[in-house]
Amino acid sequence: MTFATGTSAALDTARAMRKGRLIARINSAARWLEVLGLAWLAPVLRIAVGDNVSEQLGELKRVLIIPLLGIAVFLTAWGVLAPRVQTSLGAIPGPVQVWEQVGVLWADHWAEREKEAAFYQRLEARNAQLVAGGKADQVKQRAYTGKPTYFDQILTSLETVGLGFLIATIVAVPLGIASGLSKTFNGAINPLVQIFKPVSPLAWLPIVTMIVSAVYVDTSEAMPKSLVISAVTVTLCSLWPTLINTALGVASIDKDLVNVGKVLQLSTATTIRKLVLPSALPLIFTGLRLSLGVGWMVLIAAEMLAQNPGLGKFVWDEFQNGSSTSLARIMVAVLTIGIIGFVLDRIMFALQSALTFSANR
Repeated sequence: MTFATGTSAALDTARAMRKGRLIARINSAARWLEVLGLAWLAPVLRIAVGDNVSEQLGELKRVLIIPLLGIAVFLTAWGVLAPRVQTSLGAIPGPVQVWEQVGVLWADHWAEREKEAAFYQRLEARNAQLVAGGKADQVKQRAYTGKPTYFDQILTSLETVGLGFLIATIVAVPLGIASGLSKTFNGAINPLVQIFKPVSPLAWLPIVTMIVSAVYVDTSEAMPKSLVISAVTVTLCSLWPTLINTALGVASIDKDLVNVGKVLQLSTATTIRKLVLPSALPLIFTGLRLSLGVGWMVLIAAEMLAQNPGLGKFVWDEFQNGSSTSLARIMVAVLTIGIIGFVLDRIMFALQSALTFSANR
């Protein structure tokens, strides 16, 4: 009897220890799940390993059920109220009509891809016949010039905002570091920041268009002029949050760190890399996240105004089209813009968390 009791106690202890290790691992992963927008998964996993059910259900309610209820209320209100608003193109489409257009746009995309594949098959067959007939000098390679689909426009916008954001980061971070380290440099650059920061992308766009058209003469297929114009406009409007936050982060670091660098006679580059950047990293990434959000909004406006390829042009074309499905397609684009903006912010937040964790180790 004593042996059985001791064995049972040992098993219970082993189970408790295993449960504790699993919960510790889940707690460790919870931070990254939250970064990725999957915070609801942590309480589900804790319940699965036998943690306090009522406590985890409360957490699950906070991070999953309440947000889903909010979305459900929004969709219900949209579905009820939308048909009551009549426009020149008919009633405002509800969620069902918008979802139907998602399917149509997806089908159109794959239909266009099939046309592209058929075009290249015909081209290869023609060239093969020419080679077989001894007319290899008449072989030609042509690019498919079909109309870009909705998903092609999404990729174009992502490529453009990525280029503009990259240029803005390359410019803003060094200027911000110099501004944070030097009061003289900060005094010189601050008036320019305050003047140009509020300028609308609609004001920048004509200037950028004229300058790029005059300077960027030898265009390439990989970097068309329309992409460069939109990307530079994004750069001019989105670099300010990164510049300001970088300068603030560098200026607010502990002065003892800078003094340590002077005592150790570290080079400027080493001081910035080893002391300044790790301390200022959180504020720098706050600026980067703000810049990326601003850049994504600016891009859509620039594409609409300049009629450059991308989601903005898609919205404008549908508005000008005026068909019965135009409003639903515009709403698809609006939701797409919002979802992509959210995903880009999550990506930056995840990168910030990873780099900040590495810098603090």
